[in-house]
Amino acid sequence: MKKQILVTGGCGFIGSHTVVELILSGYQVIVIDDLSNSNASVIDKIQCITGERPEFHQVDICNRDALTKLFKQYAFDAVMHFAALKNPQESYHLKEKYFLTNVEGTRRLLAVMEDCSVNHLIFSSSAVVYGNPSCVPVAESAPAGATTNPYGENKYRSECDLAEFCEKNLAFSAISLRYFNPAGAHPSGVIGEQPIKPAANLIPAIGNVITRKVDSVQVYGGDYSTCDGTAIRDYIHVCDVAKGHVAALEAGFARTGHHIFNLGTGKGESVLGVIHAFEQASGQIIPVNFSERRQGDVASCYAQADKALQELNWRAEHDLQTIARDYCHWLSLSN
Repeated sequence: MKKQILVTGGCGFIGSHTVVELILSGYQVIVIDDLSNSNASVIDKIQCITGERPEFHQVDICNRDALTKLFKQYAFDAVMHFAALKNPQESYHLKEKYFLTNVEGTRRLLAVMEDCSVNHLIFSSSAVVYGNPSCVPVAESAPAGATTNPYGENKYRSECDLAEFCEKNLAFSAISLRYFNPAGAHPSGVIGEQPIKPAANLIPAIGNVITRKVDSVQVYGGDYSTCDGTAIRDYIHVCDVAKGHVAALEAGFARTGHHIFNLGTGKGESVLGVIHAFEQASGQIIPVNFSERRQGDVASCYAQADKALQELNWRAEHDLQTIARDYCHWLSLSN
């Protein structure tokens, strides 16, 4: 019998790609999403890729009664928890809303899991928990918690909650995956990054120029102490992130306690370097407009991912050029 996996936020960018990998790996997947920043049509697209349609329920992660009803309907073996608000800049203005969804929502999910004896959780964390790292690449042992925005505070608080929960529930396993900058699209071109709200990250902004929705990419800060003055990040293909979740899930079934892994390529790319890669992939010139640094942005952050290789047998397989190629392919089919 197939293991049943609940995926919260499974209609979103990373969640939907992970659902694909789970199905292809032989799991039965049940998706919940409140559709506040996604569309249920992605369920049809997942079926198009995999030949299997995951069951879908529109549920708010903060609705404990709805969660309880769902857990009684199914016999979940594990939960992958993606449901969250995720715009760092927006989090400054909507602190209470972000805390309710990201922190309190996770707590309510844990409470229902405890009530229903579901003991395995994979948590969608982020490299934002490292704040402004003193050195790069950043290992899991680096100081965390001195975050630069409320969104990062939410993720770190939830990691702490998971650690405390595991100390009190010795049969429970929780794996927090701190991924860096997921990007790209499924190579089929069927699913990609298509939020309902305006995206605050670089790749969708580049996509808006390629599809002629805007004239230029806004680059926040050209005066960092980096190779070209722009911020450096670790861009990881979303399919690599998805495979990392499946690897973590399988490892989690064999362990207890709270464990943390970075998911990244180990290579930093500047904003201008990313734009150049997308110019090559799209065959278009992408004009740039420089403006002031954004609040909370750091100069450089990229991963040391040795631990994931050693313990999960996972490593990122795709480079920036593949990210750009797959994203542009998806753009060409979706516009």
